[in-house]
Amino acid sequence: MPPEELKSEEELVKRAQHDRQAFGELYEIYYQRIFNFVLKRTANVQLSLDITSVTFLKALNQIKKYRWRDVPFGAWLYRIASNEVNDHYRRQDGRMASIEQIAELADTADYTDEISEAEEELDRHQEFLMLHRKIAELPEMYQEVITLKFFEKKKIREMVKILGKKEGTIKSLLHRGLEKLREKMS
Repeated sequence: MPPEELKSEEELVKRAQHDRQAFGELYEIYYQRIFNFVLKRTANVQLSLDITSVTFLKALNQIKKYRWRDVPFGAWLYRIASNEVNDHYRRQDGRMASIEQIAELADTADYTDEISEAEEELDRHQEFLMLHRKIAELPEMYQEVITLKFFEKKKIREMVKILGKKEGTIKSLLHRGLEKLREKMS
């Protein structure tokens, strides 16, 4: 993010700490990105909608405690979303939602646009479902870095800020995660 955009976002975040309308602007900026990230981790539209909602609710409830550290606000949101996805799977004993559940989008009329966009994205990535199953078999630490790097197109330095890990650790996790994924794909 260019320095001038970072400064502008910093000002918006500071306003959002006292003004819900400013938080609404942050929501508009980041909602689709966070939703897509969660969708790629879960392959379940309804679950992604729920986790994205929880992510923004937690962010809203904690925004007054948020401290700016010259890192895009989105890094904090990605971390919250990633933790929510991981918590969901821990509560489910690590079981991934079945891919067939994506088709069961009953009565979600309020989310028609988000669901349509999500379905289009999944259609464009037919291999995604098979790849998702294989990624889901990996430990969480590999799932996070692979998803951020290849689906969210995050750079290593952005991943350092999102995950709170050192650059060498991120590179090592990526390397080992990709090796394990290659083994599963062959």
